[in-house]
Amino acid sequence: MKKFFLYGHNGSGNHGCEAIVRSTCKILREGFGDIDITLASGNTSEDKKYELDKVINLVNEKNTVSKLSLPYINAYLNLKLKKNGLESEKLAYRKTFYNADKDTIAFSIGGDNYCYPGYERFTMLHNMLRERNIKTVLWGCSVEPSKINDFMKEDLVNYDLIIARETLTYEALKNIGANVKLYPDPAFQLDKIEKKLPKNFKENNTVGINISPMVMNKESVLGITIENYTALIKYILENTDMNVALIPHVIWEDNNDDRKPSKFLYDKFKDTNRVVLIEDDNCEVLKGYISRCRFFIGARTHSTIAAYSTCVPTLVVGYSIKAKGIAKDIFGTYENYVIPVQNLENKGDLLKSFKWMIDREDSIKDHMDKFIPSYKKKSLDAAKELLKIIEDK
Repeated sequence: MKKFFLYGHNGSGNHGCEAIVRSTCKILREGFGDIDITLASGNTSEDKKYELDKVINLVNEKNTVSKLSLPYINAYLNLKLKKNGLESEKLAYRKTFYNADKDTIAFSIGGDNYCYPGYERFTMLHNMLRERNIKTVLWGCSVEPSKINDFMKEDLVNYDLIIARETLTYEALKNIGANVKLYPDPAFQLDKIEKKLPKNFKENNTVGINISPMVMNKESVLGITIENYTALIKYILENTDMNVALIPHVIWEDNNDDRKPSKFLYDKFKDTNRVVLIEDDNCEVLKGYISRCRFFIGARTHSTIAAYSTCVPTLVVGYSIKAKGIAKDIFGTYENYVIPVQNLENKGDLLKSFKWMIDREDSIKDHMDKFIPSYKKKSLDAAKELLKIIEDK
């Protein structure tokens, strides 16, 4: 029994999603050897753009359904006669999710899908798999404890296994009776590719910076996030010999494209010839750039994981439990290592936290050099938990 089915992935334009897929494949193959791994994707064209199809079998999570098919007619009658729309919602997913057989283990890999509105879709998909007696795993997740209602609790406790990526989530899920184990985010195992550095990127003397529209949307003072990043870059350029690299990590167009605020900041400082805007590439290449920074300030979780895993002192501009939980597990506390975007009130708040990190650079680096290698290795060990599920089949 060596078949794995991954779902809850919305496309590799979010390079954190891409990183989870690549590193999960690595963990499973190191644990089980030559295995069949399929990914149900919400955007296969994005995945092929970044060559994810070379490491996993790609299928569309949704498919067109003929109006003349029996499932469509059944769903239509349920909606019209019984006012039950669930069968209609399932329709597009049937071909992919009902194709998985009982010899498969299904992984919900979205990470923090249960933290956002619309998580009910993942409950529906989970139930579709359980109907077919397929073992299910919620993989590398974070869940906000305050959002666990009775409906979500019922779903979470029905997973055969949950791998929480940080202790705050782990404790919350243990308290509701879920079968939960604690292991680092799978992306700590992501490989890196080191391409030639662009002009103005000084290896080991550049501050990597990631800014995200999602974080900006959580700010409590309108415009304060950009003001803080601007003040930070201005300070670095005027008071240190370090350069700055702006590194987008999610490039989903619409209102969730890191390139937009990154380009705004780049244009402010490009005439200094000490700021570089990193072009889009796959997550392993982006990790290669991040690994050669002296410091990293990041909003996207998996951009910061790329930094943590390569022992780059990292400051997180966060908004959720996952940022706090991961930092706490690495440093023993998230104080000073995570600055919640909701707490930004003055334009110098981020700079203040960065100065704190600069003053402790040697001790932070020393701690990471000693701690991270064994912490990373634990993410590989998560495969051992799957053996128990396999033995139960």
